[in-house]
Amino acid sequence: MKRVLAPLLVVLGVFALCFAAVRPPQGLGTGPAELVVADGELSGSVSAVDAFLEAQWRDAGVTSAGQADELLVLRRLALSLMGTVPSLEEVRQFEADEAPDRLARWTIGYLQDDRFADYFAERLARSYVGVGGGQFIVFRRDRFVSWLSDQLKQNTPYDQIVREMVASEGLWTGAPASNFITSAVANGNLDHNRLAARSARAFLGQSVDCAQCHDHPFNANLKQADFAGLAGQFGRVEVAALGVHEMSMSGPPMNEQKKKPDNDSESEEAAEPVPDPVVPYGKDWLPGDGSIREQFAAWLTHPDNRRFERAITNRVWGLMFSRPYISPVDDLPDPPPADQPDLLDILGDDFRAHGYDLRHLIQTIAASKAFQLDSTHLSEDADELTALEETWAVFPLTRLRPEQVIGSMIQATWVQTVDQNSHLIVRFMRFTRENGFLNEYGDLGDQELIEQTGTIPQALLRMNSDMTRDSIKSDMMAATNRIAGMCRDDQSIVDTAYLVCVCRKPTPPEREHFLAQLASASKNEKARVVEDIFWALFNSPEFSWNH
Repeated sequence: MKRVLAPLLVVLGVFALCFAAVRPPQGLGTGPAELVVADGELSGSVSAVDAFLEAQWRDAGVTSAGQADELLVLRRLALSLMGTVPSLEEVRQFEADEAPDRLARWTIGYLQDDRFADYFAERLARSYVGVGGGQFIVFRRDRFVSWLSDQLKQNTPYDQIVREMVASEGLWTGAPASNFITSAVANGNLDHNRLAARSARAFLGQSVDCAQCHDHPFNANLKQADFAGLAGQFGRVEVAALGVHEMSMSGPPMNEQKKKPDNDSESEEAAEPVPDPVVPYGKDWLPGDGSIREQFAAWLTHPDNRRFERAITNRVWGLMFSRPYISPVDDLPDPPPADQPDLLDILGDDFRAHGYDLRHLIQTIAASKAFQLDSTHLSEDADELTALEETWAVFPLTRLRPEQVIGSMIQATWVQTVDQNSHLIVRFMRFTRENGFLNEYGDLGDQELIEQTGTIPQALLRMNSDMTRDSIKSDMMAATNRIAGMCRDDQSIVDTAYLVCVCRKPTPPEREHFLAQLASASKNEKARVVEDIFWALFNSPEFSWNH
């Protein structure tokens, strides 16, 4: 009896692992009756965005594309908010949802899902601390990303998140926000210049790096002294055994950078003076009390600092559309005159008015006409097509980033919704396969929102990689095997495979092509045909693009 029970328990354990963290998305429940209620304050925000875009289209003399199919918009939402296509489980729930405003409600549901917080935390963290591991003894990137994910789960106001990063003190393990500071430690010294450049890029959308050596060549308002003043904001920070600390303003700077001696003698290194902390504009925004970094954080997030809200709205727009409203995302021009606001000002004003609520910002963008437009247009005129793209009158076609390709492959392996950060088997798959795939596919790191072109090695990787083979093979719990076994007929098999991979039904020619293959296959061979369908879809342009 014991010999029989032992393998049975092993099998049950495997099933338990397979279904761990496989669940309906949080906030969506199990059916339309339990779906969350849409934000009643959203309509005014969306109307303002749509009015600006429609005026832009009129001025350009273009007619926007039509409304995209809602299932396609759901795919866009899932890719931009969670880095993966929707699961078959979600698609079926969405199709069954006949209540009004389902896209608005599903957007809220996704924003309440842990998958959103985990995914978006990684995207934002890249602009704050980069993608490198840094000096492990003082930097814990995983703790920082986890902390950032927790802030998104709690819907902490964005200005509060930034203030905590810039001004935090304590041990990098116990005060995870302080890893923003310790990420700039190199060879035992804190690089003030690196923190200055990163703060300007991430929080103000301004590239100030070149002002480190000379006045900015394209921005007459940014001088070399301004960069030095920004670096001076971190001049009194000490990274020591007890964590990140800041000395009071009465004493000398604690973490002065040191010059290496010109020869190999053991003479003491000369201390290089740290510049005084100065802000390049808005000096009256600085509070009269608090540490230097607390004052700097208050200046960054001041309600009159338009660059702060413009930077994050442009970045979030870029993550939603895979292309920022203004490129590059971290090198924005000066804001336009206050009486001539652009889209970033409209979104930024609304973002500030709603307490720097990132979820509200995302809901506004997702509900806008621009996000829900089709990617195709009837025009065949090249100049008009260019104008359509430049004015956001058609949804832009962009390639998926590597993590979106991987996330979509993994989700397509399952019929149920999978939390890829907590599912044990999926985490093992990502650990063993993802890094190699990312390296070969070409991860752009903290520059992931720049324009990129496809390559032959990327196409070959989708065709022949271990990730692809693992995703399509018809194991007991794999989607390919389950689709072949659970669908009532061959047409249902083809339709379901398309929904799993590209979130749409096949066209009549596509359906007929695969029906012919299934018709000649025995019952045991159908799973192999489904593998072929998955492989063909994984390698189609549609799978690796955002349309």
